[in-house]
Formats: sequence, C-alpha cells, structure tokens
Amino acid sequence: MIENISLSFWEQQSYFEGVDLLIVGAGIVGLNAARAAKELKPNWKILVVDRGAFLPYGASTRNAGFACFGSMTELMDDLKSNSEDQVFSLVEKRWKGLLKLRAVLGDENIGYEERGGYELFAEMEDLLFDSCFDEMEKFNAHLKSLTGIENVYQIASPQIKEFGFHGIKHLIKNKAEGQIDTGKMMKSLLALVRSLGVEVLNGIEIKSWQEKENYLLVETGNGFAIPVQQMLITTNAFAKQLLPDLNVQPGRAQVLITSHIENLKVKGTFHVDKGYYYFRNVGDRLLLGGGRNLDFAGEKTYDFGITENIQSHLQEMLKNTILPNQKFDIEQRWSGIMGLGPNKTTIVKKVEERIGCAVRMGGMGIAIGTLIGEEAAGLMI
Repeated sequence: MIENISLSFWEQQSYFEGVDLLIVGAGIVGLNAARAAKELKPNWKILVVDRGAFLPYGASTRNAGFACFGSMTELMDDLKSNSEDQVFSLVEKRWKGLLKLRAVLGDENIGYEERGGYELFAEMEDLLFDSCFDEMEKFNAHLKSLTGIENVYQIASPQIKEFGFHGIKHLIKNKAEGQIDTGKMMKSLLALVRSLGVEVLNGIEIKSWQEKENYLLVETGNGFAIPVQQMLITTNAFAKQLLPDLNVQPGRAQVLITSHIENLKVKGTFHVDKGYYYFRNVGDRLLLGGGRNLDFAGEKTYDFGITENIQSHLQEMLKNTILPNQKFDIEQRWSGIMGLGPNKTTIVKKVEERIGCAVRMGGMGIAIGTLIGEEAAGLMI
C-alpha cells in the first residue's frame, strides 16, 4: 500500500518544483527516454516516478533476459498477417535496438553473452521444420542485408545430443542471438540516468491530472500533486489504467529457475512451440518460462502470480524434454506483465498537448526499449 504523505517545503522545492518532463514508469523505456531527453535538453528538470516500492513494477527486471530478434517460426507466423516489409522492418528495429543497448551501457554492464539462439522442433513437427528449411535461404538474405552477418539461421540438429534433449528431432540455430542479465542492465541504466542529473523516485503512483493554463497538475496516490510542463507515460502493460482508450492488453509471463545443476549441458537461449516456451542457462542454472498459450484468458491479467497449471507444465517440460534423467530443484518462481496488442507495433504518440506515451512493447522490450525510449524523448522535445 502506498503511504499517503504531506510534503515538506524542502521536499516540494527539491523534488517536485519546476519539472519540465515527468516520466511515469521506471522501466527500460522510461529510463532511456529520460537519458535521451536529458542529453538533448541538459537544462531540463526531468523526474521519473514508478509505483513499484523499490523496483520497476512491470517486466523490465522480471523477464528471461533474451537478447533476441526473432526465431524462424515466430517470423513465419508474423508473415501470415503482415507484409515482408513490416516483418523485417521490426526485425531491423530489434537488431538495432540491441546494438544500441549494448553501446549505451556496455556488454559487461548488462552481462551480455553471445551464445546463439536455438529453436527446437519435436518429433511430430516435421512439416513445420520443413517449411523453415524451405525459407531459410530467403530469410538469411534478409538478415544479411540488415545485420551484415552471413547465414544467421543454420541447421544445428547434430547438437541435440550435445544438449541432451529428449523427444527433439530438429534444431535451428540463430548464431547472432545472445542473453543478458536484466538485473545488471537495469542497475547500470539507473546509475547512468542518475549520473546525468535525472531524479528517479519509487513508490509514487499517478492517479489523474488536470490541465491548467500553462502546466499540468498531476495527482498522485500519495496525497500530493506535482506541477509539470509535460508528462510521458511509459508503463507499458499498465498504460490502459491511465489512458483507457489505448489498445494495450496485459499478458502475464510465468518463469521458474532451477538451483545449480552440476555439468549443465544447456548453454544459450532456446525457443519451443513458436516461442510460447523459452529457456536459457543462467550460469549453471536453467531458466524456463512461457505457457501463456495454455490459458490465454487467465493470463490476460494485471495480477502478478503463478498458477499450478502452467507451473506444473513447465516443470514437466524440464523433466521430460530439457533435462531428462537429471536431478534438479526449482529455486524460484515469478511472473512479469507484458504489454500486448493486436499486432507487434508499439504506440509512441501524443495523446494530449502536454502528454505522450510510449507503450505496448509486445514482449520485445529488451530488444527495442532503448530505441523506443529515444523516440519518445524526441516526441516530447
């Protein structure tokens, strides 16, 4: 519960007077928007607030840490409802976004490891694998033009035995994908933003606002109001709670991680069943997430939490497919909330003269959040 407080004169003057830009949401998009805005307008007073008590509230520190820009089946599925230009334009944005993230923070500060990404095909998925094989040359031509890398997608089925999977017949590797430590990433981004002179405050919930003659008066759930020149909403999945007309829906993603596994063979990032399941190593632990397809309606929620149905399915996948004949214990379980829409497009726009938004990352926040934050900063400036 957020504490209701009355500000002192000193608090009002130091933190909340003369704010040029208020950013609501201290995730990857909000902090990058603050960074970019401060670089463009060094004299602006920029304040970032988040209702999370001590960490960002949504998904930026609660994801799987995939530095990925698209498995083959994901892109083929996207092509069913979008043009080639649209699909590969998004791939390009994801690729450039990852490069920008690495350039801004540095690989060491985000725990970046380029181990490659793999897509698994079960014994009954021959037709799906064959369709990928048929399109591989064309996809690689597209990816080379975007990344400069030859043969991004490669058949890697001989590695199935090396990884120790059971019931998997085919494997496709994306050699340009990697993984990051999202805890390190957000700590580094927060430190960078604060070093630029941006104030970031947690435990502040925005409830409403009033348009005044030459400013906005933004009401908080804490019992005080903040006068600001402009406001940018970057709360992603939760944006609809502030802007009801936005077409943004929540999608909960459940995750688990094992304790240390001796001689863990699985290294890299992996997708199963068109990306509805995903796993990776975190050192010698195994992280597994997904299963939203088991209960789309139930996972369309703003509530953090886990369910017996999905968690038991994830655990069975670990036991029967990913780590067969290996002992493991589940160390932690958690969930994050993604911002989804009818297609994989973000919403970056002005909704009122002094109010903008940058939301609906579609589960791609790690890949595109840095660029979207910069785009949002440009929108407000």
